[in-house]
Amino acid sequence: MRHFNVKGLVLSAVTGFTALVFCAQPASAVTGSGGGGDYPSGEEVFQLTAQQTQGTFVDVDGSSGPSLGDEFVVSGNLLRGSATVGTYSEICTLTRTAPADEFDLQCAADLALPQGQLTLQGGFTVTSAGPGDIDLAITGGTGRYRTAHGTVHGVATSSTETRLTVHLIR
Repeated sequence: MRHFNVKGLVLSAVTGFTALVFCAQPASAVTGSGGGGDYPSGEEVFQLTAQQTQGTFVDVDGSSGPSLGDEFVVSGNLLRGSATVGTYSEICTLTRTAPADEFDLQCAADLALPQGQLTLQGGFTVTSAGPGDIDLAITGGTGRYRTAHGTVHGVATSSTETRLTVHLIR
């Protein structure tokens, strides 16, 4: 098995996930708000950028490659344009290794926003080419987001930023 920079690759993969965020603007202020096209009635669709500011890799067995139980912990800011609209934190655990430099991550995140918190969860596969696009479930929230569900689609645009498309249903 060819070894690769697990810490750097996981950083990129987790960044792709972590940017899954909501802003505190009403649906009418968001481009692509639900109610038309392929979206269910009442769905808000909007884009944000997740910007990682801190991260650490926890290698549980000291091996040079990925192993079951390794974790990556990250946090950062949520942006709409150049304005910070919240923060996020997440923990991803490595749940499967495979030949050809491939592994799976299972992640849980908390998004802190002025009008409440939002929770996300899901898994994805990382290869030597990176994590690719990531889709995660919105599992709940507090405050304005107490009945939230839906999905978030993330596309990494750099090693520390991810473009998110949020599909919020309340």
